[in-house]
Amino acid sequence: VIFSSLGKLSEYCSPSTTLSKMLERYQQNSGKKLWDATHENLSAEIDRIKKENDNMQIELRHLKGEDLNSLNPKELIPIEEALQNGLTGVREKQMDFLKMLRKNERMLEEENKRLKY
Repeated sequence: VIFSSLGKLSEYCSPSTTLSKMLERYQQNSGKKLWDATHENLSAEIDRIKKENDNMQIELRHLKGEDLNSLNPKELIPIEEALQNGLTGVREKQMDFLKMLRKNERMLEEENKRLKY
């Protein structure tokens, strides 16, 4: 790991070695502790967030209708309910939009009649 005079980080290692593995190896060989409790907590928080993100990605794929073969019927029920709720919301939004278009159409017709008069 090399830092330039401007603070730019450069790392040179084999493709199979990651920076974290290299730092772990340095820590083991030198006996110097590079990570303190704060870093461990942050690392655990990062791992938790990554796991949560993975779970959300799986849930999103399920909502898209992908990877459903591995689910049992009880797991499909909440997905079906979520999709029905989403569909209801979309239909309500469409109806609101159509009502607004009709209202605008009536207003334009009235304005047109007024202008003709």
